[in-house]
Amino acid sequence: MMTPELDHQPAIIRTERGLAIAGTRITFYDVMDHILAEYPAKLIQGLFELTEDQINSALAYIEANRTDVEAEYQQVIQETEELRQYYEELNRERVAQIASQPPKPGTEAAWEKLRAAKAKRQTAA
Repeated sequence: MMTPELDHQPAIIRTERGLAIAGTRITFYDVMDHILAEYPAKLIQGLFELTEDQINSALAYIEANRTDVEAEYQQVIQETEELRQYYEELNRERVAQIASQPPKPGTEAAWEKLRAAKAKRQTAA
């Protein structure tokens, strides 16, 4: 009598991008952003189009390894912020140059509408 082989592939894997949900490109850092924002599991599942097994495996892994996952998450957040600051500084002059250029011909009305909306939003705040 032959018994069927069960598929024992891991639900959580480590990729070059860090811990991820197997079969997806979704990292734990994406999921952690939403967990820390107190999103319900069903909403996270829907946002990332995960199966019930995938979201349950991810949440169970996080709960079982919370200290390590949170430490790694904080490290990723810090590295991301350092990269953002680096590229902001690197591109500061170019961004200023682009901002100082006049609008392209034919887009003046759209820019005026954008400026009016921005001014309205600032006065409301």
